[in-house]
Amino acid sequence: MVRALQTSELRGELLGARAATLDARVAIYSVNFGEASRHLEDARGLLRRADDRLKSLGRDDEVQQMQKALASIDEAQRMAGKLDQGANSRAGDAAKIVGDLLEVEAKR
Repeated sequence: MVRALQTSELRGELLGARAATLDARVAIYSVNFGEASRHLEDARGLLRRADDRLKSLGRDDEVQQMQKALASIDEAQRMAGKLDQGANSRAGDAAKIVGDLLEVEAKR
């Protein structure tokens, strides 16, 4: 039961992070970098919780992917702070990684 609960919470965190990342992309496209930064910060928090959960579950391969997603979020936020439209691409990279992690979770 505990493992099922952890898996369910992990899935919720990943879904929330992906949604926040996609919201950030929309904000960047709309040239609203302040809003994009807030969404990226939300995504970062959710991804950090998911990262901790993956570590506690001993899923090292997925932890490595999570680190890549977090790095993309960090870079996207730095770029958004500089009003750089390239932040959209970085946020897209993070959303793709999180989507891939969600697929892995769906198959478990």
